[in-house]
Amino acid sequence: MVAPIITVFGATGFLGQRIVRRLYEHRCAVRIASRHPVSLYVEHGKETFHAVHVDGAQRVAVEARRLGVEQLVHISGLGADDQSRSPYIRSRGQGELAVRTAYPGAVLVRPAVMFGPDDAFLTVILKLLQRLPAYPIFGSGTTKLQPAHVDDVAEAVARIVQRAERDPITIECGGPQVYTYRDLVRSVAHEAGLKSRLIPVPFGAWYALARVAELLPSPAITRNQIALIQIDTVTSPELPGFRDLGIVPQTLEKTIKSILQKR
Repeated sequence: MVAPIITVFGATGFLGQRIVRRLYEHRCAVRIASRHPVSLYVEHGKETFHAVHVDGAQRVAVEARRLGVEQLVHISGLGADDQSRSPYIRSRGQGELAVRTAYPGAVLVRPAVMFGPDDAFLTVILKLLQRLPAYPIFGSGTTKLQPAHVDDVAEAVARIVQRAERDPITIECGGPQVYTYRDLVRSVAHEAGLKSRLIPVPFGAWYALARVAELLPSPAITRNQIALIQIDTVTSPELPGFRDLGIVPQTLEKTIKSILQKR
């Protein structure tokens, strides 16, 4: 049996490189078509949210249908909403619509915020907890999120592309536990043996900080990330997820221990 050829766009990113690795493990032939951005939080010149999340995704979908590609998987994100006031969140939702219009059978994958040993999520929280006398949290810290391990999301994509079915499903990939942002930070601190003195910071102050940070080449925080943390990003019980693909999602706490052991 000839191995299917899987073309991956954005193959060098945090998720993309892991998707490629998982596909190889599943004995798929992989073609890396692009190393350019397939997602971004800050606009730079021609690299706008609409250009990347909508126009870029649409071009791929149009060509996939024209060439008779058997399966198209589009990576979106939990919280994607084409009616959102946030340009970033709105573009992710519009990207989903554009892909489904151009390629009606496309599978949409919506990961939650992803974590892993070399991420920009858990590692940042750990560093701040270790270095700051008090940890600033977003607003009152009550926003809900359901972090997913990046390797689990990559495995989900690898299994999806090998499905015999070609129905246009939407799969939401969330971890095994829903946290408030406040409780998540406390959980990280507990696993690391650190004190967690949390200081609520109004979202208005965060937006002001992000506006300044975006002037830097690699901002530590952006206004669009803050907009995303203002909404709950948890999976819907009505949509399939990890367990429907036979995947038992890894816990956040296990990864924290792994990160600490390597230091």
